Amino acid sequence: MTAEAPDDTRTRILRAALDLFAEHGYQRTSLRQIAERLRLTKAAILYHFPAKEHLLTALVEPLVADFEALLDTAEAGPAERARWTVLEGWVDIILGHRRPLGMLFHDIALVGRGDTYHRLIRIALRANDLIAGPDAGRRERVRAVQAVAACSDPIVFFTDVPDEVLRADMLDGVRRLLGDPAGTDPTSGAGAETGDGTGTTSGDGPGVPGPGDGAGAPTSGGGAVRGRRRPGRPRAMGAEQVAAARRMHAEGSHSADEIAAALGVSRATVYRHLDPTVAE
Repeated sequence: MTAEAPDDTRTRILRAALDLFAEHGYQRTSLRQIAERLRLTKAAILYHFPAKEHLLTALVEPLVADFEALLDTAEAGPAERARWTVLEGWVDIILGHRRPLGMLFHDIALVGRGDTYHRLIRIALRANDLIAGPDAGRRERVRAVQAVAACSDPIVFFTDVPDEVLRADMLDGVRRLLGDPAGTDPTSGAGAETGDGTGTTSGDGPGVPGPGDGAGAPTSGGGAVRGRRRPGRPRAMGAEQVAAARRMHAEGSHSADEIAAALGVSRATVYRHLDPTVAE
């Protein structure tokens, strides 16, 4: 017979608390309700968590620890890679903690100004510094704060979007914000994929037609001047979106129309990026 894990009761309390917070909200959930859900006494709950706020702190702790580990990794790695180590890792952590974050989005602010609160402040400051880069000016710092929001807030507002699709959209959005289409590996020179599927960029940033897209008018010198792309769905997908589209199609669980709707592009754009052997 397997012995019960020493933290089993504590874990069960946290799971029950998260379920009840999701159903009723943090403020309207009492310790007595949590105890009744688990058929425990209120005293048993208080033994593990002397106050309800301690439950909230414990639920946030794994997220905080993951953020701290991510920032340690980014600071220890190559400086030119730090920005995207943080941004990509931030999105993965946010999605990994998607359920508790979605339920506790408005309640994390209730964490008292103790150790957890100060750790969260330090995390935000460290992330902003790494994203903005060395010797950043005011504008770069503002965009760094915006980038963190772009890699966080969508999980609250797009609860029905699959993780892989939301990840692709969030990273595509932050690349556009920062004007950094290379994003995933600034040292390789590889850009986000354009509408022709070559994996190159036009130089004007993602989503802007490059040569051969028919968007430019010939000049007297024989070159082409790129104009503003016509309104409508984007004609190109970022590398993350391409990967998500291919995974969804390979799994056979989504039609091309569904993939296009999820990624906010046209069906023709989806087909251009699918493996020809599975795009039938």
